[in-house]
Formats: sequence, structure tokens, C-alpha cells
Amino acid sequence: MPALPELIRAAARMLRARLAAAHRTRDAGYTTETVVVTALLVALAIAAIAIIVAKVIAKANGLNLG
Repeated sequence: MPALPELIRAAARMLRARLAAAHRTRDAGYTTETVVVTALLVALAIAAIAIIVAKVIAKANGLNLG
């Protein structure tokens, strides 16, 4: 079983290799942009649904059934 410092060094080497590979790709920024735009669209959709639900509930509470 490898010693703990050896495992830490191996993990650090793997992390450096993955970071270097990420820096070599050209579309890394595009993925981040896509995630941010998708999150904004989801937030807008949730806000729109909340507004519609609030208006429907207010209209339902305003009905006179008697």
C-alpha cells in the first residue's frame, strides 16, 4: 500500500495533467457560457411561472361563489 505522501503526489500529478489538458482545449469557455445562459433562462422561467401562479391564485380568491 503506497504511503500517504506518495498518494498526494500522484493526485497532484493527475490534477496538473487534467488542468493542462483543459487549458489546451479551445471550447472550455463556451461550456461555461452555455451553463450560465441556461441557468439564467431557468431562473426567468421560474420567475414567470411564479408570477402566473400568483395571478391565478389572486383571481381564484377574488371569485364570489355565494
